[in-house]
Amino acid sequence: MVHKTFSRREFIITGSIGTLAVASGFSLNKSTPVVSVVRISDGDVAYAVKKAIDLLGGIEEITRNKKRIMLKPNLVSPDPRATTKPEVIKALALLMKDAGKEVSIGEGSAAAPGFNATDQAIYKTTDPDILNPMQQYVFDQLGYTELAKSLDIPLINLHTGEMVNVKVPGAFVYDEITVHKSLSETDLLCSVPMMKTHVLATVTLGMKNLIGLYPGNAYCTVRSCVHNASSEKGSPGIAFEILDMVKACTPGLTVIDGSTAMEGNGPSSGELVKANLIIAGTDPLATDMVAASIMGFDKSEVPTFTTAIKSGMSPGSLEQIEIRGEKIGNVQLAFKKPEIVPWTDINSWFGAEQI
Repeated sequence: MVHKTFSRREFIITGSIGTLAVASGFSLNKSTPVVSVVRISDGDVAYAVKKAIDLLGGIEEITRNKKRIMLKPNLVSPDPRATTKPEVIKALALLMKDAGKEVSIGEGSAAAPGFNATDQAIYKTTDPDILNPMQQYVFDQLGYTELAKSLDIPLINLHTGEMVNVKVPGAFVYDEITVHKSLSETDLLCSVPMMKTHVLATVTLGMKNLIGLYPGNAYCTVRSCVHNASSEKGSPGIAFEILDMVKACTPGLTVIDGSTAMEGNGPSSGELVKANLIIAGTDPLATDMVAASIMGFDKSEVPTFTTAIKSGMSPGSLEQIEIRGEKIGNVQLAFKKPEIVPWTDINSWFGAEQI
């Protein structure tokens, strides 16, 4: 694994500005997890999403006894190159609405130019007067405001508003985490990340996407406060803060947008890869492990995976996962690896100053 010392400006450019059901809780899945892998043919994202869901048993089975569903895309910034495509969210929302579910879209973006980011620096903030217009700007720029309006579903800014405290079983850092109240009222959280590499976490997939559930009003964004607290506990590759949120707000479904992926120094300014894949599963670790393997990563390269497995989370290997649809070997890619940056190398200036 390559480590690199980034200059302040280079890190800002290469980017690391980012980052249910609470009722479902965290559990160690003892049954064989199933992950579906589907190629996107002729640009038909909606068909690929439906096929991936059908391979898991269908939307009726996945959402059985669940009424309120939140879709959590990865909208780290207003850059469409680095974020979940609206087409994937639209396909999922329509499937769930057709099944009679109440659907919402929730996000707490990391940064946006003119709010807490400039060409020279990225700042932390807990100020609702910054967080509210920033989140609306991100939704607007990426087409999510228009999408939500067309689907008649709410957009939820997870940074501000009424909050609740959620217990974290087997916590690494936080015995309880403050989250937006809407998460406690959600029956099923669906994490919908873009398939990307990450200079802090190695990969950013379904579990890393949950960093966006830490409300800026409570923990500051660009989550530098969360990363500092976790670093003090010895978190490897920001794994502790990811897994604490996975335990607090366990996603019951992960759908990975691999239509266009990102390699190299993600999560914001790596190179794009036309992977043309949708990967889905109801087990967050299993789904991420399959996606990372397709990207060309061994589980030992991803601190979130090794930490999760060491703590008792399953599955422990790909051999313990049932993969439906495409075989990994038929779709595997050799992503350019990120140049790993320890948080302690940048925390003196990245998100260090308050705005």
